[in-house]
Parts: sequence; C-alpha cells; structure tokens
Amino acid sequence: MDNNHLFQKFVAFTASVHQITSDISKDVKSEALTPVQYKILEYIAVSQPVTLSEISDCMHMSMPNTSRELKKLSEKQLCDKIPDPADRRKQSVTLSAAGEAMMNEAFQHIAVRFAERIANVTDGERQEIERALDLLQKKVFY
Repeated sequence: MDNNHLFQKFVAFTASVHQITSDISKDVKSEALTPVQYKILEYIAVSQPVTLSEISDCMHMSMPNTSRELKKLSEKQLCDKIPDPADRRKQSVTLSAAGEAMMNEAFQHIAVRFAERIANVTDGERQEIERALDLLQKKVFY
C-alpha cells in the first residue's frame, strides 16, 4: 500500500472519528456549559495536568480566548489552576472535584453508547480492535 492510499484511509478514518465522537457525546454536557467549554473540560479530563498553551493548541483557539474560557470554567468551580512552584508565571490546569464528577458522569453516558455500538462484536474482534487502537496510539497519535 502506498503512502497516498494510506493517507486517504487515514483522512476517512479521522473524519469518522469526529462524527462518532459527536454522535456518542451528543446531549451529555451540562446545560450550563457551552460546547467549547465542554470540549476543554473533556481535554483536561483525559490529559491533565495541562497548560494554557496545550489547551489553546488542541482547541485551535487563541491564548486570550482560551484564558477567558478557563476563567469562566474556574468561576463555575470546574477546574483549578495550579501555579508551578519553580516558575510562578506558569500554571497547570486540572479538573476540580466538581469538574471530575461532571466529566465522570458524561463519560458514563458515553460508555453506554459505546457499549451499544460494539454490542455485536465478538471477543476476538474486541481484542483486534484493542490492538488496532493501541497501534494507532503508539504509531500515529503519539
């Protein structure tokens, strides 16, 4: 398989990932959050601790907009900013206890929808899917 053909498959795969992610996470966020705020919390939940610049890069947002959204999330007591003891200009962002609880509830709903999607998958196919996901994570999404 040449690289162009593999790349086309990758593009189709990533488009599918975005669609499935949207489908299985639909209606799981709190009404008190905007879609951007939910995505930020989701990113923090799976990557914490994170920096402002990491959030900005991942969300394709400017630093001022990211900072503004984080301030709103902090005011809602959903995330905490932790100063770096070695450099007070730097901060790490983590979920607060309330943010953890909110994201755990959201992930529980998503897990149910995921289980529904793979309900007819055999044990062998589950193992194959897990190996494929591990390989993608190790070789492509590192």
